[in-house]
Amino acid sequence: MHDDRTLVEARLRRVLDERIRPAVYPESVPLDVAVWHAPGEPVPVAEGLAAEPEPVTVGTRWGAPWGTSWFRVTGTVPGQWAGRTVEAVLDLGFDENMPGFQCEGLVYRPDGTPVKGLNPRTPWVRVGAPVEGGEEVRLHIEAASNPVIMGPRPFAPTRLGDPETAGGEPQYTLARMDLAVFDETVWQLVIDLEVLGGLMTELPVDSPRRWEILRAVDRALDAVDLQDVGGTAGEARARLAGVLSAPAVPSAHRIGAVGHAHIDSAWLWPLRETVRKVARTAANMTALLEDEPDFVFAMSQAQQWAWVKEHRPEVWARVRKAVAEGRFVPAGGMWVESDTNMPGSEAMARQFVHGKRFFLDEFGIENEEAWLPDTFGFAAGLPQIIKAAGSKYLLTQKISWSQTNTFPHHTFRWEGIDGTRIFTHFPPADTYNCQMTGAEIAHAVRNFKDKGAARRSLAPTGWGDGGGGTTREMVARAARLRDLEGSATVTWQTPRAFFAQAAAEYPDAPVWVGELYLELHRATLTSQAQTKQGNRRSEHLLREAELWAATAAVRTGFPYPHEELDRIWKTVLLHQFHDILPGSSIAWVHREARATYARIAGELTGVIEAAQRALAGEGEVPLVFNAAPHARSGVPAGGARTPAAPEGRTSLTARPGGGHVLDNGLLRVEVDTRGLVVSAYDIGAGRETVAPGRAAGLLQLHPDLPNMWDAWDVDAFYRHTGTDLTDADEVVPGEDGASVRVVRSFGASRVTQVLSLPPGERMLLLDTEVDWHETEKFLKLAFPLDVHAERYASETQFGHVHRPTHTNTSWEAAKFEACNHRFVHLAEPGWGVALVNDSTYGHDVTRTVRDDGADGDGGTTTTVRASLLRAPRFPDPETDQGVHRFRHALLPGAGIGDAVREGWRINLPQRRLTGAREVAPLVASDRDAVVITAVKLADDGSGDVVVRFHEAHGGRARATLTAGFAVAGAVVTDLLERPLAGEPAPRVDGGRIAVRLRPFQLTTLRLRRA
Repeated sequence: MHDDRTLVEARLRRVLDERIRPAVYPESVPLDVAVWHAPGEPVPVAEGLAAEPEPVTVGTRWGAPWGTSWFRVTGTVPGQWAGRTVEAVLDLGFDENMPGFQCEGLVYRPDGTPVKGLNPRTPWVRVGAPVEGGEEVRLHIEAASNPVIMGPRPFAPTRLGDPETAGGEPQYTLARMDLAVFDETVWQLVIDLEVLGGLMTELPVDSPRRWEILRAVDRALDAVDLQDVGGTAGEARARLAGVLSAPAVPSAHRIGAVGHAHIDSAWLWPLRETVRKVARTAANMTALLEDEPDFVFAMSQAQQWAWVKEHRPEVWARVRKAVAEGRFVPAGGMWVESDTNMPGSEAMARQFVHGKRFFLDEFGIENEEAWLPDTFGFAAGLPQIIKAAGSKYLLTQKISWSQTNTFPHHTFRWEGIDGTRIFTHFPPADTYNCQMTGAEIAHAVRNFKDKGAARRSLAPTGWGDGGGGTTREMVARAARLRDLEGSATVTWQTPRAFFAQAAAEYPDAPVWVGELYLELHRATLTSQAQTKQGNRRSEHLLREAELWAATAAVRTGFPYPHEELDRIWKTVLLHQFHDILPGSSIAWVHREARATYARIAGELTGVIEAAQRALAGEGEVPLVFNAAPHARSGVPAGGARTPAAPEGRTSLTARPGGGHVLDNGLLRVEVDTRGLVVSAYDIGAGRETVAPGRAAGLLQLHPDLPNMWDAWDVDAFYRHTGTDLTDADEVVPGEDGASVRVVRSFGASRVTQVLSLPPGERMLLLDTEVDWHETEKFLKLAFPLDVHAERYASETQFGHVHRPTHTNTSWEAAKFEACNHRFVHLAEPGWGVALVNDSTYGHDVTRTVRDDGADGDGGTTTTVRASLLRAPRFPDPETDQGVHRFRHALLPGAGIGDAVREGWRINLPQRRLTGAREVAPLVASDRDAVVITAVKLADDGSGDVVVRFHEAHGGRARATLTAGFAVAGAVVTDLLERPLAGEPAPRVDGGRIAVRLRPFQLTTLRLRRA
């Protein structure tokens, strides 16, 4: 029987590939082809249609990297084809194994009406079914010659990722431009055999159903005359009818299929090309919806919908019609499918605000699910953000990529840092690009980890990443799998319908607490440092712009820049897409991102300065504006005041044995002749911070060539080899006489560090400038600490998450690189240390036991290392080359509140100007633990003041918020500034509002001005 099985499977593969599939188009005639190559960037559709093309033939090379060519194809349907189905087969030079990652096209009629997209799996355009014969065919193709970035050697460095370096060599060869007869019966036979063949190979070897299918397939292949496939396809199908009509068992797993095209908003192509990818896919899917009455298609990322509306109004009209019919479905309710580890609290909230509001404004549709199939792990603060946005479900698939541990559930409740739980589903097909094959569906059933308790899963179906969407073949396979013995049942349904049914079926789903850590792609926390710095800086500039503009609007009538802030927020949110902010896109994307962040910084700085000038007035009084959520140096949070004189001073003296000593009365820091911190002594606590015999502020360099996914991955073996950068070119007093300047050279790079102690603060500042010219290296900044701690805290959205410092199990060991926002914090009872930063995210924490030479028990060293720079060569061969600047601060004796406060301060430096008056805060909190993350005017233009805040220390908190204006009323709202049902209105007493918060609880208040 084994020989029979392998022989039939081999026979099926060959006959399908070499005889049956080619017979789908049994007759063809060539089309006439002409082409016009657009100079530079893509041109408007009308210009492309009006251009005068030059004749070309099949076999012609075309398409410089990132170019656009407009093909015109013309021809006449032969009269003898009357009564038959005819299609234009338009092969631009496709590799059918790489849809979305190569040349693509969008077909137009001469009047500019879009027809459908072209890609390797949909190279056809229907001409007639049936035709009368003699029809004139005239079509235009807007063809994009996007180069293959991930080619035969998937991670080989390439210059094709930027038009500035890609050259002009044609990338493709025109392969087929024909009118062809489409044989429906042969095509249906192909689908029959694909479904049954795939199911057959996935069923257990001893399953009677497997052998029943195998025998039927064997008999069907016997019926096929290899010299007359079209004439015998009907008989072959008849021999399969019995096994295809056998119904599924009543207990069969139930799969909800939803058409999908996960389109990366940028990745191996630039943002501008994604605009066209979305238009091609949307055109394809609206056409497929017209042909397939049961089919449902879902598209996420409001930004992509907005692109279609702005750039392709002719496609947008078709999309709107399909949405009204309930079959082209907005999904996810976010502006883009963003990274969720690195975006700050407000940015993560605004992803949902802008995404949900777009779908509400355009269609009156509110999403209940977050849709993030490809995001690289999920921060523990996300569940309450999803809930606060008015949603209650999450879909992802990416955790199935984890390399070490297999996640124990496919359907579960995910609990975040504040206790919020979100019903979550991972499709067990292990792909967000399901092709609806019998094998995939059988795998989903076998793989589903919640068997016996739940029986539903979702299958996002269609080509994605580079777009394309669902094909007619996938729809046809789903029809056969609707009710087929040996398989799950398959039904097209919306994400809303699936989640409602799944949640009702599984009300006691198991709970997973804490972050959903992806055991892969850890280097995305470090790659492309300037993109990450641009994001961090933009987030804090937006906070300042909203705060000062709202304060000025209420106090002075300053015109609040609603439209400008809305536009900038959307730009920042777009760049948080999960291949831009993580640093895993081509050079072109990151070059443009750097320019965009610079432009944004200029615009926001202009808003901030104008608002502050309106508040301060004209005068000579020196003022300091403090945008941080905590008071400092006598300046209130969110206010401006004449600066107080610095408390104390910092001395710089010679260190015995060489080096320097910095002392400000709170900390005494010793810097040795190598320019390394060998002591950071907390004078008040009488406690040393640096582990005995170790040095802090130490730069460490590792080789860094992961096994694959260069920009994405750092593999654990990178730690096996490393170099401590201890040689110094200079260790000298800084220009201010109260700091130490250290210069080092290594490889082709140079580092300058300035170590300083601000007067009156228990903080060691490290300003690091790196002129980086290394390749495939990883640069870390290390702080070995004399702290015994089994866990540490990392800031995340609206709070912090704890992670172990040990590696007791494989789950802990896999987290050898993790994310923090502004701080990490370690503590023993009564004393702790924090490391805060202005722009880095990746870090690692390790524990070692010191050997004191006697009994071997010399205490524990806990080392915190900030990840500064990498130098992968794919997909951007020049990743991170150039000058970078980082600021970190070491805080001996810090509690968690100190870490929170100083994390904000290092990211929001004070602004100084002269004016006529001090500025009182618009809204203030009287408790450090209650942190105000946003003060702004309501988005609806009502003039209401919106304040968002959370408990930041991890405990219960009571606080009083004080408004610096007359308040007529307050209401608790969701993130979209809508009143929350069932929430009592807070009591307002003379502008004071008492609040109570659970640990990490997020709250939004809307204050109506009197």
